[in-house]
Amino acid sequence: MRILGIDPGIARTGWGIVDARGQDFTAVDYGCISTGKDESLPARLLFIFENLNSLVDKHSPDLMAVEELFFARNAKTAITVGHGRGVCVLVAGMRGISLEEVTPLQVKSSVVGYGNATKEQVGVMIKSILGLSRMPRPDDVCDALAVAVAAAIKRSFRAVVVRSQKPEKR
Repeated sequence: MRILGIDPGIARTGWGIVDARGQDFTAVDYGCISTGKDESLPARLLFIFENLNSLVDKHSPDLMAVEELFFARNAKTAITVGHGRGVCVLVAGMRGISLEEVTPLQVKSSVVGYGNATKEQVGVMIKSILGLSRMPRPDDVCDALAVAVAAAIKRSFRAVVVRSQKPEKR
């Protein structure tokens, strides 16, 4: 399964393409979509939209994984990040790509095994899990790769649970 993981934002939207085969993960490509703060909100959202569509065209993901919004103390920031997240969800819907939403807690628990892990701990584990020579930077890129891995693990776990609930044939 090819997963496009996204750490949404308005100034920076991190993205990572990960191929998942069972518990084996490979980083295919990753990067960051950056917008200027002097640009209008519609221009920034359009730029994110166009870049995400280009990524979908280039990599043909089976699944888009987006981090759920973490409500910070600053409501204005949360609303602005929500706009960026909405663009990501819109692209998935328009392109007919399955969407998996993961919380920051799920990401940290899946990747590090500890829900209160630091960004540094997540980065070290992503580097190890994906066999990268160095930690991806900026943090938004590393987080996007972690979102993709967490979504794959979440999907895999859900499939095991569903299989275990099927009655045995006699």
